[in-house]
Amino acid sequence: MCRMSESSNVAARLRARIRASGPVTVETFMEESATAYYATAEPLGARGDFITAPEVSQVFGELVGLWAAVVWQNMGAPAVVHMVELGPGRGTLMNDLLRATLVVPAFAKALKIHLVETSPRLTALQRQRLCSSGFPLAWHARFEDVPYGPLLVVGNEFLDSLPIRQFERTADGWRERLVGLAADGKTFCFVPGLINARPPLPASVRDEALVGAIAEGGTAVQNCITAVATRLVSYGGAALFIDYGTAVSAVGDSLQAVRHHAYHPLLGAPGETDMTAHVDFAAAIATASQSGTRIYGPVSQGKWLCRLGILTRAECLLAQARSGPQAQAVVAGVQRLIDDTAMGSLFKVLGLTHPNLLSLPGFDRTG
Repeated sequence: MCRMSESSNVAARLRARIRASGPVTVETFMEESATAYYATAEPLGARGDFITAPEVSQVFGELVGLWAAVVWQNMGAPAVVHMVELGPGRGTLMNDLLRATLVVPAFAKALKIHLVETSPRLTALQRQRLCSSGFPLAWHARFEDVPYGPLLVVGNEFLDSLPIRQFERTADGWRERLVGLAADGKTFCFVPGLINARPPLPASVRDEALVGAIAEGGTAVQNCITAVATRLVSYGGAALFIDYGTAVSAVGDSLQAVRHHAYHPLLGAPGETDMTAHVDFAAAIATASQSGTRIYGPVSQGKWLCRLGILTRAECLLAQARSGPQAQAVVAGVQRLIDDTAMGSLFKVLGLTHPNLLSLPGFDRTG
């Protein structure tokens, strides 16, 4: 089934549902759209809709791999450790990560690789890229299906893709923002929902927002953080969540749709665009704290990568460059990852660990 027919189907299903039962939540609209989008789209790369950090430079995945090796050593070097990636895309990050682990043979030998992916199309791309790696590989539709035991988890630009709910502060109180149909019966549009006295928002946002403010919340990110944190407390290990978002909970409408590397009308093409929202790292931390994990960060991606030695690694790649364009690509990629005018400060890194893990590479404080 082609991408267009699938996206047309999801739009038709949403219209039929709205006509039959009334407007749907933003969460439902996002979830339906994402299911169709990732099932059929080629989202990543220059020909796709967006580019993630592993696609920008191989150094990103290599540093994550070396980070994982140091954490494994700090865990006491268990004989088996489950390396889990949430939303592995085309397998680029994992491919670079695994190549880097080969410099620590004992760690490489301990690894069992788990990729949490719901898209058959992306799973096929991941198999194509990773099946010659020599590492034991397994795919799962849910994180909960990963076997028990010590683990290392990486979620790069994963939380931002999880569905959210939106709420608007009105003179009468908070109303959930819903998606309905315009007068033509076809065009999707936002409509106000019922009054909600206590929407699932941080108390500071819920109590202090002014009339007209939009705020975002929901359970998908909370459920993910809780599932990972609970495993870490029970079996040991660490998790990295790398994403764009805010360190402090605040009002704001961050929901966006992207197609062909440009912003697209938000509700204009469900199933054909990448819909994401900024991650509220403060809310994620509050959720993780309830599970008893040790918390590191968030720190900016640029600072975290510099602490891990990205500039030193870039110098090595420059020394090996065979042409001027190749050298320029190394410099441009690294600058894009760490510069504050690009991904350096907007993207943040949050670390979660077992309570007994008292240090984490790239971080300088705990919560």
